[in-house]
Amino acid sequence: MIERRTFPVIAAPMAGGISTPELVAAVGDAGGFGFLAAGYLTEEALAGQIRRVRELSAEPFGVNLFVPGPRRDLDLSDYRERVAAEAERYGVRPGSGHWDDDLYQAKVELVIAERIPVVSFTFGCPEKSTVDRLRATGAQVVCTVTTPAEARLAESAGVDLLCVQGSEAGGHRAVFDDAADSAAGGELFGLLGALRVISGAVELPLIGAGGIVSGADVAAVLSAGAVAAQLGTAFLLADEAGTASAQRAELAAGTRDTAITRAFSGRPARGLVNRFLLEHGPHAPAAYPQLHHLTKPVRGAASGAGDPEAMSLWAGQTYAQATPLPAAELVRTLTEQARNAIDAARSRLP
Repeated sequence: MIERRTFPVIAAPMAGGISTPELVAAVGDAGGFGFLAAGYLTEEALAGQIRRVRELSAEPFGVNLFVPGPRRDLDLSDYRERVAAEAERYGVRPGSGHWDDDLYQAKVELVIAERIPVVSFTFGCPEKSTVDRLRATGAQVVCTVTTPAEARLAESAGVDLLCVQGSEAGGHRAVFDDAADSAAGGELFGLLGALRVISGAVELPLIGAGGIVSGADVAAVLSAGAVAAQLGTAFLLADEAGTASAQRAELAAGTRDTAITRAFSGRPARGLVNRFLLEHGPHAPAAYPQLHHLTKPVRGAASGAGDPEAMSLWAGQTYAQATPLPAAELVRTLTEQARNAIDAARSRLP
């Protein structure tokens, strides 16, 4: 289904209110493919977003789910003190810092009942029984992977496609086993390298994701063998995206470096470097989603105050090249740029 879209451009699922139904519908109507992000939503809220997309568009769309990892019961008292000081700065209280499974099974049941045409998974591989149930409804199942080992595991579970995430990507890294002794949660592959090694390990169709903001980038991953390119950062500045105004301003300025950090959620994620990341990142334990819940009130208060220094400003390495456009126009622009890039490359070959 993804392979049959008019344009091989996918709007990535971005949790936290970025991937709005309006964004998903606009991308689908333009011939691309959009994903809702189920992460952090209640079952009822996700059902409402699904209804809204269907009210706005008759085109197919996908839903992305977070696979819960093993519970890690850690002493978070030191980090809680750090977050408490930040919370006082913004006049709020720290969050609970609890572990949960993001209502995973309830959301699986919902996407099955709603017969969502494409369901993708991040942070792990769904059980084969879940894949089988989804495929029985006619759904395509996608698993996000970062290494050949993860790709082989997903292939054995029976998924239809793999979304290959390169280390350039903004937001959370999709590693299955978040290695606590690694700042990045595991081995880092750039996107083109990841596509190369993973295509040699499995026979599934691949989607390329990570640092893609231009049509030339789309052309590059298609030339590397991917069936489509998935873009997140490129859509952060789309009119329909739910990106906070302070983050939009920092993205448009294009002056900050990016870094991978556990500071905000306890899971490695790439974002714009700010004060919170610099001060607390080196001390953040591998404790997801505990740190996500612990820091949530601080991040929300900072966003409300328009202060980017304590927000999780997720963005890929090439964010400064992103262009603010309506989503439909962005899809068409990316596709035309990709055609031009492929023609230019062809002209250079004998």
